Amino acid sequence: MQYFIDVILPLPLPKPYTYWVEEDEFYFLQAGHRVVVPFGKNKLHTAVVLKKHKIAPQTYTPKTVELILDETPIITEKQLAFWEWMSSYYLCTLGDVLRAALPNAFLLSSETEFQKNTAAEVDLQLLSDDAFLVYEALEQRSLSLDEIQAILGRKKVHPIVQEMLERGWIVTYQKLAEKYKPKRLRFVRLAAPYKTDKALAELFDSLSRAPQQSAVLLHYCQQSANFEWLATQKLQIKGKSSSPSIKALIEKGVFEEEYFQEDRALFDPTATVPKNTLSGVQKKALEATQTAFQSHEVVLFHGVTASGKTEVYFELIDAHLEKGEQVLFLLPEISLTAQMILRLQRRFGDKVTVFHSKYSIHERVEVWKSIINKSEKAQIILGARSAIFLPFQNLGLVIVDEEHEASYKQFDPAPRYLARDVAIVLARLHSAKTLLGSATPSIESQYNVEKNKYGYVPLKDRFGGVQLPFISCIDLKEAYKKKLMNGVFSHALIEAIKTALEEKKQVILFQNRRGYAPILECHSCGHIPQCSNCDVTLTYHQYNQQLRCHYCGYNVAKPLQCNACGTNALVLKGTGTQQIEEQVENLFPEANVGRMDFDSTRGKRSFDKIIGDFTAGRLNILIGTQMVTKGLDFENVALVGVINADPLLYFPEFRAHERGYQMLSQVAGRSGRSKEQGRVLIQTFSPEHEVLQQVIDSNYEALYAKQLIERKKFQYPPFYRLIKITLKARDYHKVDQAAQWLGNVLHANLAVEILGPVDPPVARIRNLFLKQILIKFSIKDDRVMIKRNLKMALKSFESIGTYRAVRVNVDVDPA
Repeated sequence: MQYFIDVILPLPLPKPYTYWVEEDEFYFLQAGHRVVVPFGKNKLHTAVVLKKHKIAPQTYTPKTVELILDETPIITEKQLAFWEWMSSYYLCTLGDVLRAALPNAFLLSSETEFQKNTAAEVDLQLLSDDAFLVYEALEQRSLSLDEIQAILGRKKVHPIVQEMLERGWIVTYQKLAEKYKPKRLRFVRLAAPYKTDKALAELFDSLSRAPQQSAVLLHYCQQSANFEWLATQKLQIKGKSSSPSIKALIEKGVFEEEYFQEDRALFDPTATVPKNTLSGVQKKALEATQTAFQSHEVVLFHGVTASGKTEVYFELIDAHLEKGEQVLFLLPEISLTAQMILRLQRRFGDKVTVFHSKYSIHERVEVWKSIINKSEKAQIILGARSAIFLPFQNLGLVIVDEEHEASYKQFDPAPRYLARDVAIVLARLHSAKTLLGSATPSIESQYNVEKNKYGYVPLKDRFGGVQLPFISCIDLKEAYKKKLMNGVFSHALIEAIKTALEEKKQVILFQNRRGYAPILECHSCGHIPQCSNCDVTLTYHQYNQQLRCHYCGYNVAKPLQCNACGTNALVLKGTGTQQIEEQVENLFPEANVGRMDFDSTRGKRSFDKIIGDFTAGRLNILIGTQMVTKGLDFENVALVGVINADPLLYFPEFRAHERGYQMLSQVAGRSGRSKEQGRVLIQTFSPEHEVLQQVIDSNYEALYAKQLIERKKFQYPPFYRLIKITLKARDYHKVDQAAQWLGNVLHANLAVEILGPVDPPVARIRNLFLKQILIKFSIKDDRVMIKRNLKMALKSFESIGTYRAVRVNVDVDPA
């Protein structure tokens, strides 16, 4: 009898692969175990067991499992079922899902390393100079290819390595690289001979000539009454001591030293506060939500900005914690987690765990382990979209806050999922409930309410009876015509900012474009610097005097003269957040100004610092891109200014009006959230635009009604489903031919509307030319059959050798 397992490899392979195992391994292994398996030539990978069986594959001889990594499975069976659904729905491989789901530290990879062949007799006279250097280094230890390149100071080392291998001077082996390392902290405690009062007094006397060591010892005694283990960090920070003093005391035998493992994601021991009392309308909303959950798995919670949705969330979380269930709380942006962590920890103490992509691989592993081990601190999991992949054991509730946000969409790499939709499927697998919260729901979610697929709970009043902000438009045509502008600021907006600052209030300024200026143009010949790798203009960043591409990162120093005609007539056009920051500092030199965009928040704690400074009042004016629109809660903001709303409204995309309304309504909602009514000023060249009027009137219903009419007429969601196919290649003619071939096959095999192939708005990115095909089909059509036929067409495409260099990306439900 032979025994086999099917495994998922972290590679884009069309199916799982089968491996042979021993009988005892067969009965030990379960679905979700990690194993190390050989795949390809001399390469080892971490794979995940999908299932076990006794049927040998017919087309290849299975290899043997090299190593079993886990005592117990680290992936649950529900997770595997979830991965299979994602692979099927989003038309990607199980390997793609595995890559996205598991922290990198769980995926041990092998590296080819070289070591000296001790069995071979080597005549050193035969070695070239480079070969001698390598061989000499191998006397000390084994080397990777990267290390050999560093030793020789060049990249092309393969000929030398190949010759040494062929002559038998060196051999290769595969080294498994373990990526996760537990965090270990150094602790000290007083050695046993000094724990009596007399011995301790004598010890202090002996240290009279070493005041720094004496101070460290005194501080230790104050910190540790029973002479227990104390982290050296505490001695260094609070005792203002130095490492040499601690080291000296260890060497003298005064302190004993030990290293202990510690979680990286620790609870901030802020004192928990009693829960807030819900208002009358909040209580009604809570009761309505609980009632809606009795008849619907998914409920849309439509509460205006500052209505107190979060407190209702907390009451629902409380109810599920009492039943011993886990709660997943999803946020669209990492920037929102700082405020929410604080609120959740104050309410629920150390039951909160945080997970997102800015965490290190070590922190992510520790969160994963705490959840699968049902740790006390892993009852509420707060995270961005990647948190849906965690190994939940007893999930009872999923909350998707700001459910309308496009940030929930994963674009690259595959799987290109929408976390809101995936969270609903995840909850269904666990028999859990899903709550979608938003002040401006997506059209699709509101449509599902209309069709009774989702329950619906409105919350139309702000907490504490605070009025919605007063919103008005400033006509930029008139302001420019009457010379009532100072840079990009109208006089009306400047006066409003001045008034807010005089009243000791804070201001948020919104401009959805980062950088200093998007265009540098020559007034003499009209030349505009372009990216050498992408079909886009270079954006000017003033802080480092660079022109930078926002697609590939290519950058050059700002030219002093035109590269085309040589004149000095270079002018900047357009406005980014950096330029607005400069103008604000000139207009209001006494104000403390902060900026929150992609460039200013690259660091792990950058979000927290900016938000913390603004919350604490250390910043008077905050300038930002769409990051400032997403659910942040600032009590002292009296004014929100939108520098130019028009790019949001005239973007060439079918969701432009919906997204424009959502973004403007959300940023407006940051104003006047505590007591007094806030104010919002929107600068625009189109003050009569219907979306702006809907924002002013907070008339979501009008927007929804108009969007439904247009989307039904032009065949877009929620009435139709979309699949976007993007083809990429370095050769334009090859990608063009490939796209035409695939388009013809799809036209022949799919009885639905096929648009394209066409060039996208940016037709070249990172020196890859792009073509796109859009498939549109009704929600009444057989989705499974359409996807099956599409997969067959893509398989036929992959079998054509001419198009092997063409990459194909499939995006189901593109955002």
